[in-house]
Amino acid sequence: MSSSSQAPVVLSVEPSFALPGGELIVHGRALLSSMHQTTHVVFVNSIANLVFASATKLVVQVPDSASGADAMTIATEHGSVSVPVTVASLLGDELHPVANPAVDEHSNIYITFSGGRGQSVPTPLYRIDDSSVLRPMSAEVMNPTSLALDAVGNLYISSRHDGAVYRLTHSGELSTYAEGMGVATGIAFDAAGNLYVGDRSGTIFKIAPSKEIFVFATLEPSVAAYHLAFSPNRNLYVTAPSTSSNDCVYEINPQGVVTPWFERLGRPQGMAFDDAGNLYVVACWQGRRGVLRITPQKDATHVISGSGLVGLAFDAGRSLVLATTNAAYFVPWNIPGFIHRPLLP
Repeated sequence: MSSSSQAPVVLSVEPSFALPGGELIVHGRALLSSMHQTTHVVFVNSIANLVFASATKLVVQVPDSASGADAMTIATEHGSVSVPVTVASLLGDELHPVANPAVDEHSNIYITFSGGRGQSVPTPLYRIDDSSVLRPMSAEVMNPTSLALDAVGNLYISSRHDGAVYRLTHSGELSTYAEGMGVATGIAFDAAGNLYVGDRSGTIFKIAPSKEIFVFATLEPSVAAYHLAFSPNRNLYVTAPSTSSNDCVYEINPQGVVTPWFERLGRPQGMAFDDAGNLYVVACWQGRRGVLRITPQKDATHVISGSGLVGLAFDAGRSLVLATTNAAYFVPWNIPGFIHRPLLP
């Protein structure tokens, strides 16, 4: 029997997780019967766009309407095959995050509508509860940028507009925690309760629990936000997007020594660590945009495909919360051998 009359066979899908609009690369056999026949790729009831098609390879763009799909079906005139993939589920749209969301121990998700520089918006902060309901929060912060939770669950909010960091308590009381942080963007707590603030003009500040402020490290200025995350080894990792296609993730030890840790990234942004020490970073890598997983040994894998991503965070279970420039999504994260829990101070 000739290959042109065989049913399609799928050998691999890379990656197996995607946002709506992301691209998946399918390798196999008889994926295209002939140049005169059409191959259909379907997610639930939505037909995907084929960016590239040959008998051994397809590049599939996930339809915008495929949110939450758990399989895709490839059909030719000679048969069809269904393979498991996971498309992120929409949690809320009409948002404007510019960094990681924050997730508390009850899996409540905090996310921003940041707005343009100097733009006042009616509701700058939202909470998505465990029933996936988007709830506005009362917090009058201009251009909320980065979010972080302390050990008791108070929410901290940086403002790139006024260079301040605000604290929002459980009772809804908003106060100024620190000022004079330049263009305050990424924030993160270490295990001792020190808050680190990235001034994207070139400084990482360290604020002690007593509110003493120190210059912790200096970096090259960023054209966008600094993004900060602590690893299980207690080093601070920072991304500082530039106009270059060869940006890196920086590692900063407790003494403030800065080392380029992983290079060859395009516009790296939000980051999160799992308990095994794997770093997940939103970036463009090898011409593909999405989420990259980098092991402590610096082995990199493209694990989630999607454009418009700015940040991510693990929830209290096994889901990964993703933020794009206008929406929030989640994917159940169940790769064998990896344990995913939020890293709380």
